[in-house]
Amino acid sequence: MSDIILKLAGVLESRKSADPAASYVASLHQKGLNKILEKVGEEATETIIAAKDVSQPGQHTEVVKETADLWFHSLVMLSHLNIDTQELLDELERRFGTSGIEEKASRQQ
Repeated sequence: MSDIILKLAGVLESRKSADPAASYVASLHQKGLNKILEKVGEEATETIIAAKDVSQPGQHTEVVKETADLWFHSLVMLSHLNIDTQELLDELERRFGTSGIEEKASRQQ
């Protein structure tokens, strides 16, 4: 899974310097962090709404699509902040095998 995320991160990084008229990602970078954060928030809300609308097994297509949009815009945000996507993957790997309760408690120390 991390292969496609790293491939996408590479493409997003290359689009930072693209023509904003020809690249959606470049246009987001040109508009700045606040616009990117607005998109992350919008996609998070749409993901939540899609998840709430799932009433039966198999009705999850919209949740998958909205979550993909959320991840995409989150990666754009990381790129804009010059945060290497590998750092995110490393953090997830660091947490793997640790209970959520333990991980949350470790943040308070």
